[in-house]
Amino acid sequence: MNFTKRFFTMNALALLATIGLTLLAVVIFIAAYTRMFGQEVQTKEFQRAFEVRAAISDIQQRAQALSFDQLLDKQYQTDLARQMSALGASAVIVKNREVIYATTNFTKMDIEKSLILSSQPSGPSTLELHGDNYQLARVDYKLPLGEAGVLLLLAPIKMNTAFFWLLGGFTLGFFTLVFLAMNFWVSYRFARGIVSPISRLKDAARAISEGDLSRGIAEEGEGEVRELCRTLELMRIKLKESVYLQEKYDDNRKFLVSSISHDLKTPVTSIKGYIEGIIDGVAKSPEKLAEYLDIARSKAILVNAMIDDLLLYSKLDLNQLPYHFEKSDVVAYFEDCIADYRYEFEKANVAIELINELESQVAVRIDRERLRRVIQNILDNALMVVEKDRGRIAIILRETRTSAIIEIRDNGKGIPEAKLPYIFERFYQADPSRKSGSGLGLAIAKQIVEGHEGKIWATSQEGEGTRIMISLKKL
Repeated sequence: MNFTKRFFTMNALALLATIGLTLLAVVIFIAAYTRMFGQEVQTKEFQRAFEVRAAISDIQQRAQALSFDQLLDKQYQTDLARQMSALGASAVIVKNREVIYATTNFTKMDIEKSLILSSQPSGPSTLELHGDNYQLARVDYKLPLGEAGVLLLLAPIKMNTAFFWLLGGFTLGFFTLVFLAMNFWVSYRFARGIVSPISRLKDAARAISEGDLSRGIAEEGEGEVRELCRTLELMRIKLKESVYLQEKYDDNRKFLVSSISHDLKTPVTSIKGYIEGIIDGVAKSPEKLAEYLDIARSKAILVNAMIDDLLLYSKLDLNQLPYHFEKSDVVAYFEDCIADYRYEFEKANVAIELINELESQVAVRIDRERLRRVIQNILDNALMVVEKDRGRIAIILRETRTSAIIEIRDNGKGIPEAKLPYIFERFYQADPSRKSGSGLGLAIAKQIVEGHEGKIWATSQEGEGTRIMISLKKL
């Protein structure tokens, strides 16, 4: 329902409610007035009206027993005038539409009106003359030569005008007060449900136009206003996300430029030096030339890996890397991982094994390729810190009630406790002397694990090795 329909509906309901409450109040007022003041007054009024009606009826019956000529008798007229005076009533004797005798002077029009109304069989027993109400009684007489005689008896009916004035004033006053109260209520509801929210929306829109996207817009008001609040809040959130994403783009662009310029300088300089050595003839023998080219090639591979890591981390940080999740058996997946890396580890004379401590088959929802990158980064770091010929790396599979736990343990020299909280930060090197990568391996691993709604953490003791744990939700 739009604003206009709602406004008119509310006003119509307010008017109907006002009328209903006024009628109820009038009924209660009449009942209370009658109970408190009106019972005795009304009893006297009814008694007086009954006496007048009975007296008029008695005079009418006695007149019906008389002839028209007897009505013209002076003594009868005197007695009639006295009786009418005692009742506060009037008597009029008419012959052929002409007034012969009247105890009260009425205009010819009043007499004519009385005759016409009282001549009808179903005519009223009361009539109004000059704003006064009269009880009417009539006696007809048939005269010789087709003439007609009529006796009209008119007794005034006294109304309790004071009560009706009081009732009218109460009704008008109560109606006015209730109508004003209902209109105030309608205005209040309209202001609270429409005007106030729109005013706050205007302030919020002004803040958004000035670049302040931190103020949330509450869903308030009614109908279209609430929908408008919801739409503007969604717009604010989208704008905030857009601004945040743009800031992340800018930060990552600056980060990539600074990182490339800083971290690629050393291997690029090394490549340049070896190539210049070849050009200058430093490497004269075929063996020396092959050595220089092999070193330059390894440095180029390192540069390529660093660039790949930088781009991958940037995409992960901006949530631009899609995941392709599938249900996988934990044991089967890590058996494949061990098989892929076994040759490399045997070549380096480092033992690698899979230890299955699961009590039953456990499945998880993973992106197999992305998680493989996590395992590769952790194993590469482990391979660099363990001693050759006595190095040992184990992948241990355990479980809790809700999670599968993957622990990758090595017997390297370990990480100092003070440095342990920072190993998952980008470009952090726990041992700067061993700088042979991008410094993003564990940062990338953390991003990918969190993309799986999992957790990754590490424990370590110097001289005893490091343990990297990954927790993934079971299916």
